[in-house]
Amino acid sequence: MRQSPTLRPTAWPRSPRYPYVTGVLLLLLAVAEVLHSRVTSTTVLATLPFVVPPLLWRRREPRVGLLVVPAALLNFLFRPELLSTVAVAGVMGLYSLARHRVLHPAVLITGAITGALLVNAGHVAMGVYDLGGRAPAVGADGSLSYFTESFVLAVGVVATVGVADAFRSREESRQAREAAQRELIAMERRHAAAQERAAIARELHDIVAHSVSVIAVQAESATYTTPDLSPPARDGFQQIAASARSALTELRHLLSVLRADDAAEDAPVLPQPTLDSLDALLEAHRSGGGEVTLHTEGTRPPLLPPSLELTAYRIVQEALTNARRHARGAAVDIRLAYADDEVRIRITDDGPGPQGSPHDSGGHGLSGMRERANLLGGRLTCGPAGPGGGFLIEAELPVRAGAKSFAEGVYE
Repeated sequence: MRQSPTLRPTAWPRSPRYPYVTGVLLLLLAVAEVLHSRVTSTTVLATLPFVVPPLLWRRREPRVGLLVVPAALLNFLFRPELLSTVAVAGVMGLYSLARHRVLHPAVLITGAITGALLVNAGHVAMGVYDLGGRAPAVGADGSLSYFTESFVLAVGVVATVGVADAFRSREESRQAREAAQRELIAMERRHAAAQERAAIARELHDIVAHSVSVIAVQAESATYTTPDLSPPARDGFQQIAASARSALTELRHLLSVLRADDAAEDAPVLPQPTLDSLDALLEAHRSGGGEVTLHTEGTRPPLLPPSLELTAYRIVQEALTNARRHARGAAVDIRLAYADDEVRIRITDDGPGPQGSPHDSGGHGLSGMRERANLLGGRLTCGPAGPGGGFLIEAELPVRAGAKSFAEGVYE
């Protein structure tokens, strides 16, 4: 089984200390701005409480960014001298909103730019640019500062939201890749486990079930073939036969569990089909519009191993499936010949043949049937039925030594 690859980290780990570091940096930035522009401490104390506490909670509750951005805009409106501090706080709040997709990026951009333009209009009305309380015309005195502020705020808003959304998209893509990789690894493990269960089921069926079936039938027949058995010996053989049949029942249930698909673990255990089930199979094919005939040669032995009957049934079933798939409307002829030491199956159809429709072009159907036949010591061949078209499947399934002793009711 292939080892699971180690996923490499693609992002820095998020420390719970980062928000507090952010608050300290904002405080230091405010102090530096106060020292540089000689802003009063009252202004600083009136500004920081609106922007720092919400940022400390932005990772735990991203919606607090909805408070940071308006607070930063209002502080910038009434305290333009603290431009750097409130700008950084506003950008961080806007980044958190976009990164956690609290609102759609288009809504964030529209709202933030609208707020920035309102702040600029407020600066004009408050006389920050000394423009007489009105928006300046292009080229007028003071217009450069007004339009520069508007442009910088708009570009900053778009850039912040764009970068945050890009980081979010990259994170989502990384998580999707890791989830797909984990699912692929899980599927590979389930597939490998299913293959192992199938191999175990085949071994149990072909070796253990065969041997226990022989024990059951020989113990049962001993009471008839040896008339001079004492009553205790007769009872002992009957107990052996009963125990063997019980073991076969449990073994069959175990095999059904091993072969069951993961999605059908709770499905009821159905009896395995036998040669007696061929009539229902052929009738189902006819009801679907197919034409099929069955010819039987020889006398069917009264005792056949269940594994042989199941394999014969599956071969006929696969042949009919291929005829429906690759030679729709073709007539299928099935010849089932019984002999003392083997069962021969010959299936032909009058379809276009493998040239026009590859019946077994690397698929798992007939290949699986060939494997089943090989496990029984038999063989299966397939190919063109003749120069006029059609497809031919031939199988020879030997009745192994001791398999003739299988009772038809062993698995019941």
